[in-house]
This record gives sequence, C-alpha cells and structure tokens, in this order.
Amino acid sequence: MTTYHKIPSIPSLIDSPQPITALSFDPVSDILWAGSNAGRVLAYYGNQGMKGVTFHVGGSQAVSKISAGDNYVRALGASSDRLGSWTKGGMNKWFFRPSAPCDITTFSNASHSHFLAAATTNLELLFLNSMTGSVVRQVPTTSAITQLQFSHSVLLSGSSDGFLRVHDPRTGMGRAGAAESVIKSHMGSIQGLQTIGNFAFTIGMGERQSRPFPDPLVKIYDLRTMRPLPPIAFSSGPAFIQVLPKRVSSVVVVSNQGLVNVVDASNFSSPSEFYQLDISSYLTSFSVSSTGAYMGFGDAEGVIHLISQAEDSVTPFSGFEGQPIPWVDTPALLPNIEWEASTPLNSIGLPYYDTQLLSSWSSQFATTIGDYLPPTKIPPQVLNTMKTNDNVAYAPFPKELRGRRNVISVGPSRGNGRFRSGRSKPTELDPERVAYDMTYGDVPRIYRRVEIEYSKFGVEDFDFGFYNKTDCSGLETHILNSYTNAIVQLMHYVQPIRLLAKSHITTNCPREHCLLCELGFVSRMLEDAHGTNCQSSNFCKTVGVLAQASNAIEIVDYGRETTDVDYAHKIQTFHRFLIDHLSSEGNAFPHNPQLWRRTSDSQSLAAAPITQLVGIDAKNMITCSNCKALREKENMTHVVDLTYPRKPSHGESTVSPDFANVLRSSLLRRMTHKATCQSCKQFSSFTSTRSIPSRDLPPILAINACVYNEDNLGFWLDSKNKHFLQPQIQLHGQNDGVDDTFGVTYEIRAMVVKITTKEKQSHLVAIIKVPESKTYDSPWFVFNDFVVQNISEEEALSFPGRWKTPAILYLDREDARKSLDFSGLPSSIDPTILTRDTSISLNRNDSLIKQEVLRSEELPKPGTLVAIDAEFVSMQQEESEFRSDGTNKVLRPARLSLARVSVLRGDGPRQGVPFIDDHIHTSEVIVDYLTEFSGIKFGDLDPIRSPYTLTPLKLVYKKLRVLVDRGCIFVGHGLSKDFRIINIYVPPEQVIDTVDLYFLKSRQRRLSLRFLSWFVLHQYIQTETHDSIEDARSALGLFNAFQDLEDQGKFDEKLDELYKEGRQFVKIPRPSNHFD
Repeated sequence: MTTYHKIPSIPSLIDSPQPITALSFDPVSDILWAGSNAGRVLAYYGNQGMKGVTFHVGGSQAVSKISAGDNYVRALGASSDRLGSWTKGGMNKWFFRPSAPCDITTFSNASHSHFLAAATTNLELLFLNSMTGSVVRQVPTTSAITQLQFSHSVLLSGSSDGFLRVHDPRTGMGRAGAAESVIKSHMGSIQGLQTIGNFAFTIGMGERQSRPFPDPLVKIYDLRTMRPLPPIAFSSGPAFIQVLPKRVSSVVVVSNQGLVNVVDASNFSSPSEFYQLDISSYLTSFSVSSTGAYMGFGDAEGVIHLISQAEDSVTPFSGFEGQPIPWVDTPALLPNIEWEASTPLNSIGLPYYDTQLLSSWSSQFATTIGDYLPPTKIPPQVLNTMKTNDNVAYAPFPKELRGRRNVISVGPSRGNGRFRSGRSKPTELDPERVAYDMTYGDVPRIYRRVEIEYSKFGVEDFDFGFYNKTDCSGLETHILNSYTNAIVQLMHYVQPIRLLAKSHITTNCPREHCLLCELGFVSRMLEDAHGTNCQSSNFCKTVGVLAQASNAIEIVDYGRETTDVDYAHKIQTFHRFLIDHLSSEGNAFPHNPQLWRRTSDSQSLAAAPITQLVGIDAKNMITCSNCKALREKENMTHVVDLTYPRKPSHGESTVSPDFANVLRSSLLRRMTHKATCQSCKQFSSFTSTRSIPSRDLPPILAINACVYNEDNLGFWLDSKNKHFLQPQIQLHGQNDGVDDTFGVTYEIRAMVVKITTKEKQSHLVAIIKVPESKTYDSPWFVFNDFVVQNISEEEALSFPGRWKTPAILYLDREDARKSLDFSGLPSSIDPTILTRDTSISLNRNDSLIKQEVLRSEELPKPGTLVAIDAEFVSMQQEESEFRSDGTNKVLRPARLSLARVSVLRGDGPRQGVPFIDDHIHTSEVIVDYLTEFSGIKFGDLDPIRSPYTLTPLKLVYKKLRVLVDRGCIFVGHGLSKDFRIINIYVPPEQVIDTVDLYFLKSRQRRLSLRFLSWFVLHQYIQTETHDSIEDARSALGLFNAFQDLEDQGKFDEKLDELYKEGRQFVKIPRPSNHFD
C-alpha cells in the first residue's frame, strides 16, 4: 500500500491572507476549488496552484461548503443569496433564495434522481431541482440539520441535537416502519457525516463538565441495520472526516492541529497511517480527491497544504486526463447598431433580470371599486357589555381603551430606562404620555412587565421614583426568585401577618434560613421606606436555599424565562410552600400566644400563630354509600383551592354561580372515593364532605384561584357590566352536615394576578387594598414590582380580558379585626445583643480581634454617632451581552452578599474603637471573594477555618436593626449602596454620607474615600486591600474635619481646592512625594 508524502503547498495569493473555509477537488478536471472567508470561490489548476476562475458566492462572508461535479460547482455562503450553482467558467446557473427569513445550514454533496437536499434554520428539509434550484418538496424536521449525505439507498442527516436520522430519499420522511431510523450519535451537534458502502461515519461534539467538547470517538454505523459498530478513537479531537475513495471501508480523520489518520474501519488489526502537517496556524477545511491520490488542507492563513500518493508530480488531481481546464466565461459582444432616426428602440435590448421588476404590477396591487379592507375587530371588553335595542347595539366605552384612538404602533425604543443622571434633559416624557406600544395588546401600561435598566453608573442611577409616586414602596426585579415580589407585598399589607412577622424577628430564632424572619425584615424595610424602592434579595435567597433543601425545584427561579413557565401555577405552589414554612417556623408550642380564640378550642393550647390566622380546622364527614356508616376525621388546612362547577351539558341551565358560592363549595368540598368499609366489610363508594361552623371560620382566608383552563377563566371575566369578584361576600358554614344560618362577612383584601401578553410572556402583579393610605380617593394599589400606582376599586376587582388571570386571593373577616389580640407578641429586639460576643468560629485567633463590644452603659441613645463600613463578596457573576455596535448591555448585575460589617463608636472617649466587626457566615457558594476590594479571602467565612469573629447574617441584621431603631446616626462613605445590598432602610435623617458632604453638583463627580483621606486627613488608606475598620474610621475623620472647616467658615474654599487638586492626579502620589 502506497503511503502519502508531502508536496509543495499552494501559498496565499493575496496580500491580506483569508482563511480557506471550504475545499473540493474537481472529479473530472485538474482543479482544486477553494472558498475563502471573504465569500469568493477560486480555482487552482494543477498541484502547482496556478490561479484560475474566480467568482463571488454573494456577500462578504465566508464560503461554508463547495461541491464540484461533472459540469457544475455548487457553493453555500454565509450571507446574501446563500446557495447557488455555477458553471466551471464562473457563470451562475441559479441561486436559491428561501422565501421565509432563514438561513441555509447545509446541502448534500451529490444529487439523487436530479434532486438536491438542503436544510434551513426554520427546521425544514428542502428538495431542490438540481437543474433550476427550485423547491420541489418541503419536509419539516424536529431539529436543525447540520450535515446531509446521500448513500446508495437512503438520505442521512446529522442534526444539532446529536441525532443521526435516516430519510427516504424520495420523500424526505423517516423510513417507514423502521424503529432504528433515529439514533443518538453524539451528546452535542454532529460536525461531520460521511458514507461509503454500507458504513456511515460521524464526528461531533460531546460534553465534559457540562461544557461542549470535541467527541474523541468517530462513530461507525451499519446502514443496513443502523446498529453501531466499534468506534475509532482519535484523542486529538476529530475536526474533519472524509471517506477514502478506492478503499471500500477506509476513512480519513483530521484534527485542527494537522494530525491526519487513515484507518480501515472493517479491519482494526491493520496498521493505521498517521501524518503530521507542518502548519503555523490551524486547519479550517479539508478535502480528498476523487481517486484518493491527493488530500488538500486549508488553514487560517490562506495556505493550502497538499499530500499525495502519486509517484510523479504530473498526475492530475482527477487521476486521469479528463475535461480540459475551463477559462473564464466571456459575455457575448453587444451588436453594433447603426443609429438612425428610423431605428426602432426595441433593437437596443434590455439587461437580463433574474428578479421581478417593481414596474411589474401584480393584481394584488391593482385597486378595484368595491374592494375595501375588512372592519377592525371589536374588543372583547365592548362585546361583553353590549346591549341591543331595536336592532341597534350599544355599549359603554371601557376605561382601559380610552385614549387609544387615532394612534399608531411604534417600534421598540432603544432604551426606556429613566436615570437620575439624565433628569435634567428637557425631552423626558411623563410615563402616562409615552407612545402606546401595541406589542402588549390590550394590557394597560401599569400592568406591563418592567425591567431595571443599567447606565454607566450602575443600578443606583436608575430612577425608581419616576415609576412610583406613592407612599408605598416597590421591590426590585433583577434578583433570582424575584417572582415572589407580588406575594411578599401581599403578606406585608395583610396586617395580622405583618405584625406576626415583625414580632418574630425580635425572638431568638435558631434557624439560619427562616422565611418568617426574612419576611419580617422585608416588612420592616417596606414600612420604614415610605415609597423608596427596596430589595428583597435575602428573602429570595432563602427561598432558593429552602426550596433546594426540600427538593421543591418547581418553585426555584433559574433565570431562564420562557413562555412555558406558568407563573400562576408557580406562585400558587410557592404560596402553599410559604404558608407551611411560616406555620412551622413560628410555632413555639406549647408557648404560642393566643391571637384568635375559636369556639371549639377555648380550653386547648394555642396552635401556631399563622395557623390561628389562616387555618381552617374542619371535620371531614365520611359516609359509606352501602351501609350509611358515618365516620368523622379532623382536617386542618391553610389554603383553599377553588373548584369550579363543571361545564353544563346540552339542555342544562347555564346559571353562573357567583364568587361566594364557588368559594363555599370549595370550602365545604364534597368528594367521592372507593374503599373497603370497616363496618360492612364491603368495597363501596364513600362520600366525604368538609364541615365547619361559620363562627370557626378563620380571620383570614388564603385562596388559590386554580384557574388552569379557559372554562375556569370564563367565570372570572366581566360579563354584562358585572364583576365576578365583589368587594364583600357572606359565607355560611356547616354544622354536622347542616347549613349554618349564621353567616360571616369577608372583605377582599389583596390578590396576585398573572398578566399575559399576546406573545404568551407572563409575569405577576399584586393588587392590594391599603386602608391606612388616606391621601388617595381609592385604597387600592397595583404593585408591579417597582411600579406602584393607585387604581379604583372597580378596576381592581374587574377582569376585562384574558390577559388578567387570578392566582391568589386574601380575604379578611370583618368581625375578627377587633377580636385579634396581638398583645402577647414581643415587639422589640433585645438591645443587649450589642453587648454579647456572637461568634460561631471554631478557630478564632484572639490576636486578630479588634472590636470591643459595648458595655451596658454604652448602649446607644437617639442621636448617638456611629461610623460604619461594609465589605461584600460576589455570589453570582454579572450577566451581560455585547452588541454588534460594540456596546455592552447588562442583563443581570452581579449578586453581592454581605461578607463583613464594622461599626465604630463615633463620639465619646473611645471614639473610633469598633464594637462590631463581624464576618458573615454563608452556606452559599461564593463565586468571587473580590479580595482586592473587600479584603476577604478563602476561609474567612468558614466556621471551621475563620480566625475572625464569624456571625450568621440574621444576627448581624438584628444588630444593625437595633442601631436604626434606637436612633443612631450612621457616618460612612457610599452608604446608600451598602444599605441597599444589606436589605435595610435607614431614614435619611439618620445618615451622614461623606460622599455627599464632599460633593459639588456643578462638577458631577463624586470623590473616592481614598482620595479624600489623602487630601483632607493626610492619610494613606487602601494601599493593598480594603479594610472596613480603616474605611469607617476614615469616614468618621472626614466628618469631623467637615465640622471643623464649617466652624471656621473655610469648607467651601477647601472643597474648591479639593476638586482643583483632584484634576491634577490620576493616581495618589507616594508618601515620600507629599507631606514631607
């Protein structure tokens, strides 16, 4: 067997080399066709590489594939006209242009019965007429096809999902009755596919540590049975594969680095041939001649490397004296016309156009009398309220449709974000006057999905106040599990639950991850903020930790939003999860306070507080249909799942029940099941009915709407100017199966609804009644994450269209409001927590401890000055995208977590001495310690390794909460960002931020703590890394310097000097160059 040897390469023929992206040997001529990265096909004549015919495939992007035949050259480009066929002289025969906006991914090398197979990104397999390029047949596929190959009997396709599929070459469909026509070949996309005889060879991508990786195995299949044969191992990573003509079962495998392996797939015992190309870059294309005498390799520098089996240098590429070498086709000369006055104009001739001219008007553009556009559809809100009188239909014009007449749809703007740094721009519009966007269909503006945008100054520059002009605070959205914002707002504004959560944070809760604690912290923050935007990142983090621990993965937000996510079902599942956790976490049995006393438990010990508020303590009455034996079973549930009447069959009455009847039937739910009766010993049907007296109904009813189909939603939609949901309802329970004559009145207090756009994208919104808000005509508010707006009661309770779907409802019992007793709940955090050492570190080094806890006589009073600084670590990297114009858009900012907080005494004889210097323990995986900026290193937050004072986050939060509640004044630098990440709101009158003290609005530049310390205090800080004690002490020194300069009347002069000096320095000078 003759081996291959290297022959001279064909160098690049242009000054700026372009990668050779495709190669194909001509089967009948001494030509090697090469495609470049610039979209040009070039013919090289003979192994000396003489340049011949050249032509453009179209556009300026790469040629991805070339196939040469007896009388054609077909090529596929990455742009423009995509797929075409040319003569060997360079004249185009046809172009194929897909009718739909899509790309062609590949085409078959050979034709089958004058058909050419091609695949598109629209998941279609096309059969083209190889003579004209017209589409003969279209077949849908299940995934994007990356490789196509005709064998002697079938059409094979390799797809991006790693499957090898067998198609009938006549129809393109899967082979009828063949279960083996689909086989999983690789974990990732198939990158190469070849057939010879009864063998099929594939190469593709695998996975290693959840990342794509070239599969080191060449897979082999028997085409007769599609059974796998022993694969070929190629450890260098196969990049190209070609069968070797004249050898019935041999294949050539090539790596990007230039390693070539020729192996016989039917006889692994035969020695393999290995060749290593001498290349300075990497290979980008590969081809084998029709006789196997030559192999060509294109690299990234435009060089074509050749190896040959031929014994002499005159053997042509085709292996024989075939067709003569073609030359460039020359167009026929134009006829010489003798121009005279009588010469007809049609003798001049016209150029040939391969597309229809604009002047060729079709019938669809011709207007005819009586041909009008169809009338616009009447909105469903109008149809539902329409009345007819004397054949004239009329209806009131719905409020949500007003102001939308005579408008046009506008395209998406480049950015709708409103930033503090751009407030002074005169072109800013009021949010109510922004152009109407038809992409949301009938969804009113205040219900539409909102996202935080990021300027060059970060999320702190986003103007949340522009979207919320009320006294109620919104919540940010860029956090994982922030879909729970709506239910957090609901829980906060249901007063009994808010009081219970706020009380729980004053107790000594032993749990590291406690939803009731986090709900209490969020409630305190929302209560104190009075309209300032807040962040519930600690609550969302705890949701993720507890959901993973409970294997409740259906409520975990992975940050991948698709139309498949049903947020109504997700929030209802989380609602039950949340209530169950609040019940167990707040249970201090037998020491639970008595909040609400039912008639049935007057002498018993109190249940968990949340159970007293929302628990339905009912009896299940189970009756055997055979012997009528009655059995009672206690039943406690916290959440009511609504059940709806079945759809009436033909001929039955269609009286729609109201909300009170649906709720009552769901509360006293009647169910049937089959079992063996213990009395009559027969297998019979049982009827189960829930029974609860009206007086024992809970103070709060927590309801899951369970609207999962169109029939259920039909009950809620407004009809004939009537709402399914009423502000108040009266419920009657049952006492031992008998309807209770005594009724209790419930009032709708809050609900969570799902908003769905016409593109099926959905999100959650809370609609809450806030009676304590006295500055508005209506107590109802919409909480759409950080967008908060007052609405009318009619709008709150209406469901005008299918874009608004109920998910969760909360009702409170009117006669129970004054009966609830919260006097037994603790109301304040024990301040002595500041006097205790709270470290959980097992390896603390006392020599590194700098703080001295407060003595009892040092406990802070209103106005006490403290200096604070915090350091953070990154729990999740920033997600961003780079656009084609070079700009960078932040999709989700990095998620930071508190890692260290230091609080120093701000006045008195021990001024500057820290009394809190806690490192924060976290059980989450830390992505980046940010050591350069935080000073935190690996092991500092580990209870076993840390040499510092290590404290749980919840305990540190309580310490800071005590300082805020006792009226301390915090001094620091850049505190707004610190408090925002910590999830604590500090009133502005309790904050002195040196970044604002040393700031000139006319300069728009805020100065760093390091520069201010150097210039004002003559101190060098942050020389190697950050230290929170050092930073807090510097901020305190800056505040003292500010007071001294103010007393002397020199602060303004010092500030001007400071900015003037700052412009001269890019970096702070070394100590030896200053203050000598």
